[in-house]
Parts: sequence; C-alpha cells; structure tokens
Amino acid sequence: MSPPRAAALSEGESLPDHLVAAAARLLARHGAAGLTVRAIAREAQVADGVLYNHFADKEELLALAMHSHVRSVERDLPALPEPGSGDLAGNLRAFVAYGVALHLAIMPAFAGMLARPEVLMRFAALDNPVAEGRGLRAKLADYLRGEQAIGRLSAAGHPDAAATMVVGACHELVLPHLFRGVPATGIEVPPGFVDHLVSTCLYGVAIRPE
Repeated sequence: MSPPRAAALSEGESLPDHLVAAAARLLARHGAAGLTVRAIAREAQVADGVLYNHFADKEELLALAMHSHVRSVERDLPALPEPGSGDLAGNLRAFVAYGVALHLAIMPAFAGMLARPEVLMRFAALDNPVAEGRGLRAKLADYLRGEQAIGRLSAAGHPDAAATMVVGACHELVLPHLFRGVPATGIEVPPGFVDHLVSTCLYGVAIRPE
C-alpha cells in the first residue's frame, strides 16, 4: 500500500517534479552507484510502480534527476563575471574556482553513470543546465571574446582554446580520482592550482622578453 500522495508532495508540487527532486537528492548524497527505482520511491514516499506512471523508463527519470542536480549545484555558486568588470586575473580566478566547485559537486554522479550510457544520452538531449544554458566552456570563451572586443586581451589570443584548457584542467583535477574510488570529499585542490592555471592562461609558458 503506497503512502498517501498528500503526505509526500509539497504544496504546488507535481508528482513528476517530486520524483525528480527525490532522485536528485539521492544523486547529491550518494552519487549514482546503487541508485534504484526502489530507493527513489522510498525517498519520494511513494510505491515503486508510481515512477512508471510518469516517465517512459528509469533512464528518463535519472537523466532529469541529473539535470536537476546540476541546476541545484549551480544555484549555490556565485555569479560569473562579465567582460569589463573587475580585473582579468581576478575574473579568471572566479571562473576557475567556479569550475572546480562545479566539477567536485557533479562529477561523482556522471562518473557513476558511465555504465548507463542511455542515461547520459538522455541527459545530453536536454538543455545545458550550466551557465544560462551555454555551458561553462562556452561561457568562458564568450567572456574572453568580450574582453578582446574592449581591448583588455590580445586579439591574437584564442578564447575557445583557453576555455578548453581551463575546463579541461577542472575535469583532470576531479575525474581521475573518482575512477580510483576516491570520494569527492577526499579530493584536494593542489596549492597554487587556481593561480597557476590563471597565470598560464594569461601569459602562457613561453619566455617573455624583459
């Protein structure tokens, strides 16, 4: 016998939204490993079969839950700077810090879904939940292009390459540890990681004339 629907739902919340929110909470707390329909139903306080009344299959629900989880993480992060505001180094530090925090929070769920490619495909078909639907790499590349347009960055630079370097560094900081079984809470950001990445992005590694 399933729990009364009224006891499980918040005021104004639809049952599908309630189920997605329950699955997203489990992803945030435990990652994707062992995430089952039964566990989601228990978290949502509904009978197991209720999930299939509102979603085509478990993969659809999990993709929506991952989307909701990423959005929830991003809501707690500070706003990213716009071109012309602050100083370049400080703005890039903000982007890197944002990227590190975002990846530490969401990559465990994605790593746990590697054995469920259908879920990842369904997730990819949804709108990008990061940086106003643009994704962090595109948002950073647009920021760098904006700085070029107002003359604060060299027009010879390559914003897309720089953005790929920064976002790739955030991936590299987190993902290999997850593959080795290290929990996200156990991943440490190396001293100077942010400053060194920003310095390399701004000035490269070539010898500069005195």
